[in-house]
Amino acid sequence: MTVSENPVATFVTWDYVVFALLFVVSSGIGVFFAIKDRKADTSKDFLVGGRQMTCVPVALSLTASFMSAVTVLGAPADVYRFGAAYILFGIAYSLMVVVTAELFVPVFYTAGITSTYEYLELRFCRAVRLMSTLLYIMQTILYTGVVVYAPALALNQVTGFNLWGSIFATGTVCTFYCTLMGVMVLGFLSVLIQGGQRVGGMAAMWKTAQAGGRLDVFDFDPNPLRRHTFWTLSIGGTFTWLGIYGVNQSVIQRCISCKTKTQARLALYLNLLGLLVILCCAVFCGLIMYSFYADCDPWTAGRVSAPDQLMPYFVMEILGEFPGLPGLFVACAFSGTLSTVAASINALATVTYEDFVKPCCTLSNRATSWTIKGLSSHVAHNELKQPVLCVVCVSCVSRVLCDQVALSIHGMCGGPMLGMFTLGILFPCANTKGAIGGFMVDAPYLTSLPLRIQQGPYGGSIAREAGGKSVLLLVREGQADVLGWCPSPTARAGNKLFRPNRKG
Repeated sequence: MTVSENPVATFVTWDYVVFALLFVVSSGIGVFFAIKDRKADTSKDFLVGGRQMTCVPVALSLTASFMSAVTVLGAPADVYRFGAAYILFGIAYSLMVVVTAELFVPVFYTAGITSTYEYLELRFCRAVRLMSTLLYIMQTILYTGVVVYAPALALNQVTGFNLWGSIFATGTVCTFYCTLMGVMVLGFLSVLIQGGQRVGGMAAMWKTAQAGGRLDVFDFDPNPLRRHTFWTLSIGGTFTWLGIYGVNQSVIQRCISCKTKTQARLALYLNLLGLLVILCCAVFCGLIMYSFYADCDPWTAGRVSAPDQLMPYFVMEILGEFPGLPGLFVACAFSGTLSTVAASINALATVTYEDFVKPCCTLSNRATSWTIKGLSSHVAHNELKQPVLCVVCVSCVSRVLCDQVALSIHGMCGGPMLGMFTLGILFPCANTKGAIGGFMVDAPYLTSLPLRIQQGPYGGSIAREAGGKSVLLLVREGQADVLGWCPSPTARAGNKLFRPNRKG
């Protein structure tokens, strides 16, 4: 299939109707629960649902929040360019969920805390708690900027809206409310069904992908600078997602909202099913897209301005003749972004109140509730400004996919925090000075690691790109987390040799 020379297709009326319907439904959900729970004035009700949630809604919320437009747009583009080895993240997801459910969640649930970082004060000291909270705030702000930027790219591609206008519209909507993961799966299914038909069926797609080297999944090369190997995706990916799930305020806050510890653990295992379904859909969409454009790359041909616009461009080409379906897919990308941003806003408001406001002053239940809601509104307003930084960064490194940027942010910030919590839980001998010392080594080192852009060969055909050079120097999916985690137990627990533990 060659790239069409016709003008790029854009939304028609029915696409706008379907797309707008998502926001009407989402807004309706938000208004309904705001009215229904208007008398719930305690911070416990607002932050953790009174600890009365069951496993199914929590699992759906977790899946929707961490499978944003970064996944919907970035993962298929990654498979399209570099092959189906991305599917090995399924191993990382599985290992991550087991460790989180059996190690981290029981500790946090039993402690009865609201802010994850409160544990660090109980285990070490307040300084350790504040350092981790500040790093988490930086991580979440940067990541949310990427999450808002990704669907803005899609909206720019399919509607022709100015990118800055798309970013503002996306950010504005994301501050209001979120929706569920069902829209995301529907969007993927529409692409899988129609795309599979357009490339001649799954057998033809599989043959084309194999001829192009996109099915070389199991590469056991131990070189950590290789882009996608079994070790970097399964082992490194486990550390990355442990930083995202195991010690992340947004995840833990929802897990501890469950009625019991068993419900919290079950929510994580149900969430794993959702993660694996979306991962498989994304990988197959990427393979179908590669089969469709095997002879001519629309990015190289100048039809799209960024790799993350490949998927929206593909959607418009195969679904443009079906009014409403392109709108459904873009709604799919936005559904993940809405839930991700909503969860981030709530988590940022929670840690700001619990770690900075609450220790300084005592407020009544009503005052606490209004304070947290005010913090949420303030954070939501500021989130509109974050994609601006993302645009500047991505414009300088236009060959970097949004999912690479997102995972690098989690690696650079999540690695030190994962090491800190692992140290506190698994090493009784560790003390406060060791924790602070290890953190001071980890955080500056990882956040200063340089990025190196993929410099593989490009041409009219994309068949050779899978063999390109490494994309990010040491800051890749999981490698930053491993680098940040490894010095933590050694540097901090090693402090025990020089000074006896005084706090736990």
